Amino acid sequence: MSPASPGLAGASPPVSLISPHQNAVAHVHNPLAPGVEAALWRGDQLGSLVTEVEPTGFAELDAVLPGNGWPCAALTEVLVSQFSVVEFRLLGSMIAAFTQRGQTVALVGPTLSPHMPGLRHEGVDERYLVWVDVDTPKDRLWSTEQLVKAGSCGAVIAWLPLVRAEQIRRLQVLSARCKGPVFVCRPESAARDASAAPLRIAVHVDTDWQITVEVIKRKGPPMDGQLRLMSMPGGLNRIMTPRLRYPSRLVAVEPSHAVDSPVAAAVRKPNVALEPTQS
Repeated sequence: MSPASPGLAGASPPVSLISPHQNAVAHVHNPLAPGVEAALWRGDQLGSLVTEVEPTGFAELDAVLPGNGWPCAALTEVLVSQFSVVEFRLLGSMIAAFTQRGQTVALVGPTLSPHMPGLRHEGVDERYLVWVDVDTPKDRLWSTEQLVKAGSCGAVIAWLPLVRAEQIRRLQVLSARCKGPVFVCRPESAARDASAAPLRIAVHVDTDWQITVEVIKRKGPPMDGQLRLMSMPGGLNRIMTPRLRYPSRLVAVEPSHAVDSPVAAAVRKPNVALEPTQS
């Protein structure tokens, strides 16, 4: 019998039946490096951004956003039904935080002039607020791109009613050069269109000095339902009475001293005919 036969002294070791590919698969469940684990995002979980974030000023909104705040070096879309009605109520706290730190916030083409007395009540320092007054879609887009490219602003907020999908994608790529967040305010109808923005939010005015926020797109699973956030315009919070804080609770009450009459009764019951009075 050959010395190389199995079971004999001096025989060569058996050849491994596990291929290199199987060895690699066997180590898939080993712990990942901390840096890789931090950058890994699973689709059924809320993403944690690698970049910095800026608090929104609303704890409930921070809780449903990746990284718990507005993403920096990224584009965020704010979709509204009517321009210059709810944008500052949503972004006012963030604008105030940047200006109080001495960082410039640029407003590109707001449809209405910013109301500085109201913004001061929100804590905004107007010395660090830049208003770029442009009207045409071309000038709005060009001004926004130049500000984002420069990267010198703490935040950029642009009103772009007419913008194409490829232009949004370009702004998203350019936003990576900006240290702070970049916001694009668009009409609510744009929610039906595809967008490269990683975060898209629809905002509406609600009753009782609240705003309704719906997260349409985020890095994570879809969000069910809406958020109702208290957002009273600046200055009103100090003078608002408890009764006027909740307008929806105000119900018209019929005065108790009203004198009833056949005419008033007929008005309430139109099917009842008035009989002529006897003289």
